[in-house]
Amino acid sequence: MAGYTYYRVTIFIAMFVGYTLYYFSRKTFSFVMPSVMQEIELDKDDLGLITSSQTLAYAISKFISGVLSDQMSARWLFSVGLFTVGVVNVAFSWSSSVALFASLWFINGLGQGLGWPPCGKVLRKWYEPSQFGTWWAVLSCSMNLAGGLGPVIAAIMAQSYSWRMTLSTSGIVCMGTAFLCLLLIKNEPSSVGLTNLQPASNKGKKDSAGGSSDESTLGEFLTSPYLWVLSMGFLMVFGVKTACTDWGQLFLIQEKGQSALMGSSYMSALEVGGLLGSIAAGYLTDRAVAKQGLRSHGNPRHGLLISMMAGIFVSMYLFRVTITASKEPPFWLMALHPLSILTGLSEQEIWILILGAIFGFSSCGPIALFGVIASESAPSNYCGTSHAIVALMANVGAFLAGLPFSTVAKHYSWDTAFWVAELVCIGTTVAFFLLRNIRTKMGRIHRKTD
Repeated sequence: MAGYTYYRVTIFIAMFVGYTLYYFSRKTFSFVMPSVMQEIELDKDDLGLITSSQTLAYAISKFISGVLSDQMSARWLFSVGLFTVGVVNVAFSWSSSVALFASLWFINGLGQGLGWPPCGKVLRKWYEPSQFGTWWAVLSCSMNLAGGLGPVIAAIMAQSYSWRMTLSTSGIVCMGTAFLCLLLIKNEPSSVGLTNLQPASNKGKKDSAGGSSDESTLGEFLTSPYLWVLSMGFLMVFGVKTACTDWGQLFLIQEKGQSALMGSSYMSALEVGGLLGSIAAGYLTDRAVAKQGLRSHGNPRHGLLISMMAGIFVSMYLFRVTITASKEPPFWLMALHPLSILTGLSEQEIWILILGAIFGFSSCGPIALFGVIASESAPSNYCGTSHAIVALMANVGAFLAGLPFSTVAKHYSWDTAFWVAELVCIGTTVAFFLLRNIRTKMGRIHRKTD
């Protein structure tokens, strides 16, 4: 296993560094926006056009990339995308017009979509099913790292040099790292003379045509009910999570009488909880897979997935009904008085941060698990496509969490909008619980022969 260990460490580090740069370069314009606006006159519509062009391109590209990752080299896809992102950042630093900014950031979005699907493909090829979820979750922490350190690094560089230097430097680093990733990332063990890893249940098995038993036709894959159960579950969960992250601050400020600082603190607590939830979900469900193994009906990851989905509902319900504009805390919050003395925050402010962390933990765990399950349950020749489909449905959920959600709040109240989100969440949780033992192996059904 020494050879596997060397390549696993090398490949994982390359993908982690590469995807950290992917995410940093996705947000560079947001990071340096104040400095850009000091030099170039941009109004809110201009800013919205630039950022929305990237979001649209990213959603399209990520779906296409998932399909392409099943048809072509994952390391080439990952490296080409990172190089493209680097080139766009350099070109952006030379530009000054809104039209050019929007066009370049649209291309940036196209390049960004080539990043994650190849990572999932490579992880599945290099890690056992009992390790897959953990390393998927750890790799996703690259986004938290870039999101946490990115604004600080970009602000320091913009102040010390300029926003143009910040973007051009990040672009050059991305292009250089893309070449290193192309050299270091290997698609699968057989690329370096090692034996490919397969679930024990599939080793050595052949279908009637003599092909691998883990492969299916596109029609067999797309007609798998479990693919669409996962897709609808991801749509609902990601939509609810997006609603809380996009509108939670306004709900606290406009309807619960909290300060803007408290709203920002809630978001920070949510991100910290999300980081822990993602890693915990991957690690704990990997232990379940190691103990029970993957089977054709049901999935060992379902238990924690359903529990976390229930946790989303509970945290949202408490968030909506227990937080008030009153300065006097309810009597039951007095249990937090010792923490209040230590932190200098009120009992209710501590409670808000606790609820934010619980929601982040409960929502980011399922988001990681849906991607893992979609990839590992699909036939080996469609694992990238499987993740692309469920991720596309998640983006539909994110869209529904935008204008439709805010329209409900506008005509009724934030309280009513979040109540609707709670109903969606509990309904999805109950449905997933009832379908927990559905046939989870997507694609061809293999019948035993005498």
